[in-house]
Amino acid sequence: MIAKTHQLPYSGNVHRIVLSNGIVLLVHTLAHVRSVVMAGSVRAGSLYEQPEQNGLASLTAAALMRGTRAYDFEAIHSALEDIGADLSFGAGKHQVGFGGKALAEDLPLLVELLNETLRYPTFPADQIENLRLQRVTELRYSRQDNRYRAEEAFREGLYPPEHPYHYSSYGTLDTLPKLTPDDLQAFHAQHYGPAGMLLAVVGNVQPDEVVSLIEAAFGDWSNDQQPDEVTLPELAVPQKQQRFDVALAGKTQSAVVMGTIGPSALAEDYRAAMLANSVLGEFGMMGRLGNVIREDMGLAYYAHSRLDGGQGPGSWTIAAGVAPDKVDVTIEAAIQQVKIMRDELVTEDDLEDNLSYFTGRLPLRLESASGIANQLVAMERYGLGLDFLVNYRDLMYRYTREDLRAALRHYLDPDRFVIAVAGPPA
Repeated sequence: MIAKTHQLPYSGNVHRIVLSNGIVLLVHTLAHVRSVVMAGSVRAGSLYEQPEQNGLASLTAAALMRGTRAYDFEAIHSALEDIGADLSFGAGKHQVGFGGKALAEDLPLLVELLNETLRYPTFPADQIENLRLQRVTELRYSRQDNRYRAEEAFREGLYPPEHPYHYSSYGTLDTLPKLTPDDLQAFHAQHYGPAGMLLAVVGNVQPDEVVSLIEAAFGDWSNDQQPDEVTLPELAVPQKQQRFDVALAGKTQSAVVMGTIGPSALAEDYRAAMLANSVLGEFGMMGRLGNVIREDMGLAYYAHSRLDGGQGPGSWTIAAGVAPDKVDVTIEAAIQQVKIMRDELVTEDDLEDNLSYFTGRLPLRLESASGIANQLVAMERYGLGLDFLVNYRDLMYRYTREDLRAALRHYLDPDRFVIAVAGPPA
């Protein structure tokens, strides 16, 4: 199999090394391009903040490029603009992800800027205030956004306050104004370090040169304060169906979000659940939900399903945008489609179409150096192995119609759904 797909990244053409301080580096050479892409993550997501400081991890990540020991805000962005390069950071629940791109000959400067921003940010007070004001403004607008409020009510209803997933990683109108530059500095000092750091470099580069460059920049990085990886608390599936209604004056449309706890990407039945979700509300015109609720019944402006996955127990949701007087019938129609898939096997055509879809879109994701770099990071994070891509088709085609139904029965029980509706008052 590998011999036939040698152009894909695999164990024979990806150079993997673990630095002495624990940083995992993956290098893949693409001789036909002029550029180089970096993608990676550090273990400093919102799981590591306290609820009363909600938004601290995200604000810290956003502030990394606002000034360092050697570069102020203008100097960082001028250095990138002068070579036509990009560098950015973003915080999720488990990690702070980063990405960068430059011409291959400018990789040393890109690595230098990554080193500066990751290790030596200064968190200038004026820059932090600008970031905070921007976020507060965005959050104020979001209070009138149907989808945002429905997703918020769903998340808070599904995950209890003692679980980190109960909280947004972006912060709230109550917590953000209280965060100070000293808070950001302290969070950075404790949580940014080499433990758990992943870095993929893909492009017109030689592995030995990249290894030397990364070791010179990051090989001496250590942080004794870094905590161990967070262990998520046990999470119980809701025992009964619950509904939360959010009244928003002046709205003419309602947003519906409903579902329950799904598998993590580490679960054995995760890919079977992905296929089932695609049949339910993703493939084509948003799967069966789109065909029945939107096209046939004309109930919704949009109707689809989503499986979050990730490192923890993400949600499995159904979402729809409907006229306020169609909310209840839309909820019932969506539940009916879930029940049908729990009771009946998907058709052979459904399975074949979706297997073809999943295996066919993979090469498209790997057409760019950025796509390859992000895929390498994901493969490392989830322990998939370097030969995951070349074995992907065989892996997916082992799933049967029975596997899809079993996954859906395992997770999607409408009697335990959390249902959130945001729209005009009844």
